[in-house]
Amino acid sequence: MWADFKKFIAKGNVIDMAVGIIIGAAFGTVVKSLVDDVIMPPIGKLTGGVDFSNLFITLGPGSYATLDEAKKAGAATINYGVFLNNVITFFIVAFAVFLLVRAYSKLREQPEAAPAAPTDKECPFCKMRVPLGATRCGHCTSDLTPVRV
Repeated sequence: MWADFKKFIAKGNVIDMAVGIIIGAAFGTVVKSLVDDVIMPPIGKLTGGVDFSNLFITLGPGSYATLDEAKKAGAATINYGVFLNNVITFFIVAFAVFLLVRAYSKLREQPEAAPAAPTDKECPFCKMRVPLGATRCGHCTSDLTPVRV
């Protein structure tokens, strides 16, 4: 069982997946900062200074100025502002991943190579393929040297 486990761990796919998860987690923190610290403040400014993270509905009696106050009081809330932030974050992450995959695909594209020069030709008598430099067909033994006039 230990040998099978070592073989499984040593596979390239497992290592690639682990690297992808680690880089994905680091990328997630960068994108979260981009959304929270760069994108959301201008959006909040455009919407009249609304802080999406403090948009909530209290279920039950009581009125609270901020989500933190409601949480400290133990009130049940629907936090649609936090949900909205998460939706925006999702779309930004999806768009960033799309741009990365697109750029990676363009880098990996290989220009089409010109077709290789032919290395053989067809015998005019038996129609079999023979090397370009052949003077006699190896199949029908016909003379392939051009007739000079």
